[in-house]
Order: sequence, then structure tokens, then C-alpha cells
Amino acid sequence: MKTYEIELNSITKRLPKYLHKYIIKQPYDDYTGQNQAVWRYVMRSNVDFLQHVSYGDFVGGLKKTGIAIDDIPRMEGMNRILKNIGWAAVAVDGFIPPSVFMGFQANNVLVISAEMRTIEHIEYTPAPDIIHESAGHAPIIADPEYATYLKRFGEIGCKAFSKPQDDKLFHAIRELSTIKENPNSSEKSIKESSELVESLQNNMGELSEMAKIRNLHWWTVEYGLIGNIENPKIYGAGLLSSIKESKECLNKSLSKLPYNVNVAEVNFDITTPQPQLFITPSFKFLSEVLEQFVDKMSFKIGGLKGIQNAIDSKKIGTVELSSGVQISGVFSNVISENDEPIYIQTSSPTALHINGVEIPNHGKNYHKDGFGSPVGYIVGSNKPLEKFLEHELNEIGIILNKDVNLNFIGRIKITGRLTNKLWDGNGNLIMLSFINCTVTHNKTILFQPDWGIYDMVLGKEIVSVFSGSVSYNSFEDDGVILSKKPLQIKYSDKQKLLHNLYKQVRIMRNKNDIKVDILQDIFLKIRNDFSGEWLLVLEIYELLYKSNLSFEKELLKYLESLKENIQISNLISTGLKLIRK
Repeated sequence: MKTYEIELNSITKRLPKYLHKYIIKQPYDDYTGQNQAVWRYVMRSNVDFLQHVSYGDFVGGLKKTGIAIDDIPRMEGMNRILKNIGWAAVAVDGFIPPSVFMGFQANNVLVISAEMRTIEHIEYTPAPDIIHESAGHAPIIADPEYATYLKRFGEIGCKAFSKPQDDKLFHAIRELSTIKENPNSSEKSIKESSELVESLQNNMGELSEMAKIRNLHWWTVEYGLIGNIENPKIYGAGLLSSIKESKECLNKSLSKLPYNVNVAEVNFDITTPQPQLFITPSFKFLSEVLEQFVDKMSFKIGGLKGIQNAIDSKKIGTVELSSGVQISGVFSNVISENDEPIYIQTSSPTALHINGVEIPNHGKNYHKDGFGSPVGYIVGSNKPLEKFLEHELNEIGIILNKDVNLNFIGRIKITGRLTNKLWDGNGNLIMLSFINCTVTHNKTILFQPDWGIYDMVLGKEIVSVFSGSVSYNSFEDDGVILSKKPLQIKYSDKQKLLHNLYKQVRIMRNKNDIKVDILQDIFLKIRNDFSGEWLLVLEIYELLYKSNLSFEKELLKYLESLKENIQISNLISTGLKLIRK
């Protein structure tokens, strides 16, 4: 896919800058005539079926979000309509990392893959595509309660910690799905890619917060049912965008289970149909379950578990102390006692904030080699150091330009000359700075004088730990860079010729200028050069339906003969049914 300059609107302008690099201009002119025909077939089929089994007004939702049935939607048109409900849409190139996806969602922006499924995967595609993203996700956000759930999901998803194995699996699935979608892929490449995904899935270990979040997202936003087991309705985008799965999901043979917070532990395979689905009684219940999950997340519980999740992620995370100080960096070590953290340490450039605002002169360039600080109370005091007043500090010997000895619970010892005290706007002490400073834990040296100034932030406890930085402006390139682009389809000259035939038929239909002689020539080329081609024949037949021409009967006879191929028989039957309606 080509990329171009894009123009941001009022909603997308508010996005954190790290998200901008994932946005592409929708390459609308790159969609082939066959792409347009596949879109039209899928949308007509889905509207015909889903208007009876989907939650709410599916057709009305399409109109409210600017999605037409006959044409692949343009991002510009969708945004003109989406802004009326406080949302926007952006085009991206295939898969993007889960944390990035959540970042967009948290800011009321739908992520729309610019890719379009091939005719080989017209019923179900393993790769993100514009049918799934727009016609699946967009219509349901017209429901305010569901839109609120989506936004909240994005907010908490941004805070979830992943693990390195999550990233490995993401890239493996990304490659497998795009290989499967490419009609030119070899069986060998599919087999090798599939085996890699399977191996990674079987060796994930304990699921990370992000893995659990992805599970909840998958079984609700992507493949959710609503109502009751006896009469469920479809709202998940994966079901709404798949002809095959939207029909099969309502079969009594497919297991349907009540949705609850334990679904976070149920993994999924994006490349195959789902073995079971989960039903929520209402969108309100989705939000209630989500908050149950949130109560166990690191950003809610903080403490030792939270900092351990940050360390395991090996990515930028933020620790928030009870004083309001926030430390953002890659955490590498924690010292604990009695299951409580007593010293935390980063090993990367680190930025310090107070209540969301970077502390002047304490950005990542200043703390470029990492940062460490004790957590907890000093020995002999039941009052947190951050609450000490000036005279109380003087009483225990914490005096400017004097040598200071501090002993924290857990045997963290700090000795050095105090050069600065920093207070917040509410009169709380948030930082002490030392020169000629030594920091130890028992016999382990944590900081030594020749390392420079030791800045110690204060806080009796870790109240929150979450993924990412407080301010992405502090870490300009915090977004995950994709290791490589998805595989792009390279069409042969013969395939390009076929796509051009599709385009000719499309132009005739749009202009209502039916030229029978040209259609006969196109059909002849199909019979001679493209055996098995069914969708274009169906499109021609539709233009001539009820014309009483002998050519119409010839087309129908040819379509009926193609139905001998069991793989396309139902597709042809569905198409004929739609035409006759």
C-alpha cells in the first residue's frame, strides 16, 4: 500500500503524537474492481442476513457511520458522519500492536485497516481488512452505551502490561494472517508460519495483563453475542463482517456460554473459526465485568505485583507513589521485604512527573542512565517523609548543605550532603537531592558518589503501576515499531486483466449504461481465460436479470454449472438469491 500526506481532523488532532506514525492515507485508488465487487457481495449478503439477527438496527448503524453497501467507504466520508457521535476513523496498514490499537480506541478513534480481503477469503479472512473494521466495528458505536464501553476498554488497555512473548506472538500472527490472505503464498510458507504461531501459543507461560485484555476484547468487541442462550443477537465485529461465521455462530451446535471475568483466561486463534462464543445480557454488564478485571490490574493495585509486571514487560512503564510522584522508564529491579517494595530502579532514560506534569530538569535527558529511589518509611517514624514539615525535617537532621544519614525500613541506607529540597504545590515534600552520596542495601551498593547527584523521590508506597509514560511527550518514540510491513499482494498481468474486467462491469452498473455486446465479450474472456470465476459472472447476470435475453439464460446456466464446485456453490446460491430479491 502507498502512503501519502494525510489531513487530521478535530478528533484525530488530539491523538498522542506517538500514534500518528501508524496512520496512513487510505489508498482508495489501489482498490481493484474485484475488491469493490467483493465488498458489495459481502455487504449485501450481510445486510440481508444480519438485519434479522444482529443487535439493534444494523442497517441504520451503517447509515449513521457513513458506510455504503455498494462501494468501499472512504475515510473522509466516514469521518464527516462519525464526528456527529464524537468519533473518528483512521486508516492503518494491516495489523498494529494491541497497545497502539487501544490508544486509538481510548481517544474515540476507530482503527480501519486499509487492506481489502481477497475473493479467496470472501467468507472469512484471517487478516484485518476494511470490511471487518468498518462494517463490523463502526455500526455498533452508534449505541452510546456500547461506545462508552469501547472507550473505557481503550483507556484500560493502554495501561496494561505485556511481555516479550506477547510481541513475538503478535508478529507471528501478523505474518501468518497476511500470508494466508495472499493467494500467491506457497503451502510451505503457510505451514512454517502456522507452526511458529502454534509453538508460541503453546509456550506463553502465565498470561500478561495485555494478553488477558486481548482475550476480553476478542470475546466481546470481536466475537460477542448479546441476549440469552435461547435467542442471542450478534454485536461482535468479527461476526458482523464474516458471512460464514455470522450464520454458523447461531447454530445450536456451537457452544455458547455466559460471559464473565474468567473469560480473560480463554485464549483464541485469529486464523480459524471460533470453537465457542460468550453471551452478555447487556452492554452494561460488559462494563461491569471490565471493572471487575480492572480491580486486579497493576494500575489499580500498585505494590510489589505491579512493579514486577513492569519489570517483566521490559518496556517503558510508570510507577506512581503515594506522594503523587510518577517515575517513567524501563524498570529493571525491585528490592522487597515482607512482600512490600522498598527500592525500585530503572535502567533506561527516565522522566519524573508530579501529578501528570514533568518535573522541570528531571526529564529523560537528565536521568539518561536510569533512576533509583527508596519506597516506604524511615526507621523510627510512622509518618511518611513526604508529609514532614520544614521544622520536622530539621529536627531529624535533614538540613540543606549538611551531611544527612537516612535509614529506611528494609535496611536501605542513604548518606550524603543535602543540596536541594523540592516541594509540590500542596506543600508535600517530593524530592531530596544529594552530592557525595552513597546508597546501600545491606552490603549492596545501589549508588555511589562518583555517579553524580542522587535525586531521591519520596513516597510511602506504590499506589499505581501502568504501561507507558505519563506523558508521551517525554518519550517521543515510545510507540512500538513494527518489525516489518505485512506481505503485499503482487498481481500478475492475468490477474490485472481480470480486475479490469470487473471495473468495466462496475462502471456500467454505476452509470446505468448496460452494453450487452461488451458484457458478452467479457463473458467470453471469462470462459476462455478464467475458468472458475464466479463473482464477475454473477455481477453480469445481475445487470441482465429479467432482460429475457438468451444471454441471460446462458449466464445462469454457466453459474449453475460452477456450483459443482462445492467451495463456491453456496456463494453462488446466495448471490442468486439476493439478485432475485
